[in-house]
Amino acid sequence: MLKGGKLWESLARTRGSFFGQIAGLFGASDIGDELWDDLEALLIQADVGVDTTSALVGTVKDRVAHEGIIKAAAVEGVLKEEMLALLDPHSARMGNAGTAPDRQRLLTVILVIGVNGSGKTTTIAKLAHYYRKQGRQVTLAAADTFRAAAIDQLKVWGDRAGATVIAHQPGSDPGAVVFDAIKSSQARGATTVIIDTAGRLHTKYNLMKELEKIRGIAAKQVHQAPHETLLVLDATTGQNALSQARHFKESVGITGVVLAKLDGTAKGGIVFAIARELGVPVRFVGTGEKMDDLAEFDPPAFVDSLFET
Repeated sequence: MLKGGKLWESLARTRGSFFGQIAGLFGASDIGDELWDDLEALLIQADVGVDTTSALVGTVKDRVAHEGIIKAAAVEGVLKEEMLALLDPHSARMGNAGTAPDRQRLLTVILVIGVNGSGKTTTIAKLAHYYRKQGRQVTLAAADTFRAAAIDQLKVWGDRAGATVIAHQPGSDPGAVVFDAIKSSQARGATTVIIDTAGRLHTKYNLMKELEKIRGIAAKQVHQAPHETLLVLDATTGQNALSQARHFKESVGITGVVLAKLDGTAKGGIVFAIARELGVPVRFVGTGEKMDDLAEFDPPAFVDSLFET
């Protein structure tokens, strides 16, 4: 991704804050304890997380010692290589264009989960728009029946994205919505179903059971569905987002993360914590509020964009 692209632009706050300061550390002529202490402190402040920061800095220090590096300027290159190493194993699983539906599959089902306020509904609309631009016919299933506002919001966004929205009355069975959305898509020859789900029910147990039920209904209608389960996280909430992700991963099989509102935070380091601690890839990042403001996650471009000015 070239300098000036959406991902690069969305990281302006991040570059201008903690990672800009990190880049400034390598102007020193020699390597000393102060450099390592400052690097560790800035990475933690940038939401890389204590555990991931400790592992990352430890690996960089080991390489610096092993390779006989004595100039601080050379440490930046090692740091970037090790950051990329955290992300690259997961990028290999993304295939072509992130969660691009399998062209050989008649109907691809994507389940989207996340807490209320994470940007889930707008992310679904952006995904619908993304696939529509690829020539795919998209159906949105309004399975967050717990909130009437969620149904109305999805209808509005679905209309903007040019997607068909299947919805029932508030309080109705989410599983029935999913069933009807899949049947409708099969009847119309639609190629992609994106399912919106509740971000909160009366208890965490109820929510996870509801998600399991939805997955079961999808699997009975379409072979191996859902084919993707994407967790939407709000980048501005930092380590709280990571905590949410752990809960969802324990209960629901997550295949990838969509990091929303990346343009709204100076702490882009959460990407590294997600990769190392969750073991799932970041598929897309939200780069703004417009329908087109969704970028496929590109690990090399992301790392370069953190340091480029």
